[in-house]
Amino acid sequence: MSITVYFSSVSGSREVKQHQSEIFQFLDSKKIKYRTLDITSSTDVKEEMRKKVGNPSAMPPQVFNGDKYCGLMFKALHKGSQY
Repeated sequence: MSITVYFSSVSGSREVKQHQSEIFQFLDSKKIKYRTLDITSSTDVKEEMRKKVGNPSAMPPQVFNGDKYCGLMFKALHKGSQY
């Protein structure tokens, strides 16, 4: 399976930018291959992300392993704890 990160290349939110940066740094440091999908490139991409998360107002970044949502697991792993 492949890791997919939905992100926003244009965001006015400092928190979103920080979370995105942390995710990319974590994946890069672990040499984990991933693909990125920019939700600002198309409303279809944003709607796809929100549908997969199951939240019509979900914001980036969102992480998936194949079709499996990894948001909560990623937060736990990123903080160095066991999930």
